[in-house]
Amino acid sequence: MTWTTFHHRGEVLRTVIDAADARRDGLLPTDVPGVAETFDDELTLLGALLLRWHTRLSGRLEAAMMHQPTDTDEAVIAAWHATADELPGVRRILDHYRADPLSDRMAAMVATSAAKEHVLMAAMAGRAGATAHATAAAGRILEDRARTTYRPARVAA
Repeated sequence: MTWTTFHHRGEVLRTVIDAADARRDGLLPTDVPGVAETFDDELTLLGALLLRWHTRLSGRLEAAMMHQPTDTDEAVIAAWHATADELPGVRRILDHYRADPLSDRMAAMVATSAAKEHVLMAAMAGRAGATAHATAAAGRILEDRARTTYRPARVAA
């Protein structure tokens, strides 16, 4: 991938995220100009959105832990909330295709991403288990708490 291609891909992805945030319908905005030329298919586009979500969440988690919180579970949940507020359309897309993937490959990709997110959340909260499965289970509990306590930020009209 050339430098120009890399930057063009980033521009198209930002436009996709803007469209997702505006629509908030949970569907991949494949009609955005440049998507068909930049992303091979829905799976590739969803993969880019998964990576964007994971990168933002990772950054927010690291920032939260820098402040040495007394309640690491709450810090992790607050980081998840802040990321969901920052990328509301992306979060809806990820949730939609997690519940209703278009293919077995998509289901596997979204499940793998969710498991890695769970491990990250658990590890950052200091809840690493004896196995990766135990750590993922602890992270799943944190994600469930984040989802049930999440109140989206108001959108300016």
